[in-house]
Amino acid sequence: MADAFSSSSETVIQRVLEVSLKSNTPVDKLEELYQIKATCDFILEHQFAKVALQFPDELLGDSVAIAEEINRNTNVKTFILGDTSYGSCCVDEVAAEHVGADCIVHYGSACLSPSKRLPLMYVFERRPVDVDKCASSFRELYPDSQSNVVILYDVNYAHVVDDLVTLLSAEYPNLVSSQLVVEGERCYSHGFVKSNDSSPPEQDGSQVIYQFGRQFSLKTGSSITDYSMFYIGEEGAALRNFMMTWNRCSFCSFSPATTTGRAESISVNRALMKRYYSIERAKDASVVGILVGTLGVADYLTIIQQLKETIRRAGKKSYMFAMGKLNVPKLANFLEIDVYVLIACPENSLLDSSDFYKPVVTPFEMEVACNKQREWSEEYVTDFRRLLPGGQSHVPLADQQDESDETDVSLITGALRSHNLLNGEPAEAASSSSVVLRNQTLTVANTNSAASFLAGRSWRGLEQKLGDTPVVKAVEGRRGIAIAYEEEGTAS
Repeated sequence: MADAFSSSSETVIQRVLEVSLKSNTPVDKLEELYQIKATCDFILEHQFAKVALQFPDELLGDSVAIAEEINRNTNVKTFILGDTSYGSCCVDEVAAEHVGADCIVHYGSACLSPSKRLPLMYVFERRPVDVDKCASSFRELYPDSQSNVVILYDVNYAHVVDDLVTLLSAEYPNLVSSQLVVEGERCYSHGFVKSNDSSPPEQDGSQVIYQFGRQFSLKTGSSITDYSMFYIGEEGAALRNFMMTWNRCSFCSFSPATTTGRAESISVNRALMKRYYSIERAKDASVVGILVGTLGVADYLTIIQQLKETIRRAGKKSYMFAMGKLNVPKLANFLEIDVYVLIACPENSLLDSSDFYKPVVTPFEMEVACNKQREWSEEYVTDFRRLLPGGQSHVPLADQQDESDETDVSLITGALRSHNLLNGEPAEAASSSSVVLRNQTLTVANTNSAASFLAGRSWRGLEQKLGDTPVVKAVEGRRGIAIAYEEEGTAS
């Protein structure tokens, strides 16, 4: 058997790799796990003709069998959406519109971000949970029966929460269970609460919390900081998002896979300081890249426009990128960008940028860096919709007439930096000049754009050089792969 470094290029190209695949679900278990009957009822009730079935990578093995069952019971045309443009937790409405689908059925984990283009139905996995062991772990983690605890959970474990509350409610009178709330008039979720109002009114004086597709009520006179959080699910983006947002609450979790519970010991303060370092990098930046990480979450175009204005008012240049799933090589192609801001759903916004050449921040962090009216505090916002006008965390920009040219010192470089470099300067004039006259504090201010950076690079990519290259006949080039071209012979 030839190895990967064989001198034969054909052997390497044709070599078969063994990849372990998840075994498919038996046909008799499909109804239990994927709610096929409820899905068919949803399709027939609304008389859809084309249905897009969106699956995450780990569930694609069952996609064909599910599509065949739906076709057999509804006689509709189904399309399977596999590799999504962005995170699989978000609804890929763009791909569904490409095939002319009338609705989307989203399977598996979901961030429950609102989508408004097409009718939508969520079908969560019914992952197994040992409810008795979960209750035992809860009692060990909260020995005080008077504890104020909110039960949170991954959407794939929603089917066991009622049974868990039944076991614990008699012992824990202050136990609060969150509910999944799907926002949007055209959004459906079989067996769960539906709501069209993202800001539910207070009921009987109690405070109603609605965030990240979860809704729960706090007792009268209490706040979220008076409660602890008990999370059912595995460690991942959802838990990290909850812990960063409610960073003043203690968290415990139960892993259904290992049937063990634990107190979360991750230092949230250390994570927040890491994020604050990224904010300082954003303050130092001159050129900002706006990464479009979603085309399905509602109001993503509005936050783009708000960010562009905020960045412009702070004297920085911005460029917009739409590149699908992010990776290090993609972002490394743009050396002129000092910092990136990612517009995505809450679960995908907290990107660990330690492997990237330049920091990747959230819209909230960019606003802290550019909007003088917003201050760094205990509040941390991962949902960009809360930053828009009318949102609970919206902070308007200061009037340009009231803005003063303030300077401060970078905590990273120790250099003096100035805000509002474009104050009083037309956008066209500022973008066309590399140096503009300033006040007595800073004589000149550099407003170089990415084009100026490109002009100063020693290598700018392939150039045509028309007239400089002689015309010659085409000749046959090398064949094979770089490790051993065919004309090089066999290495000894």
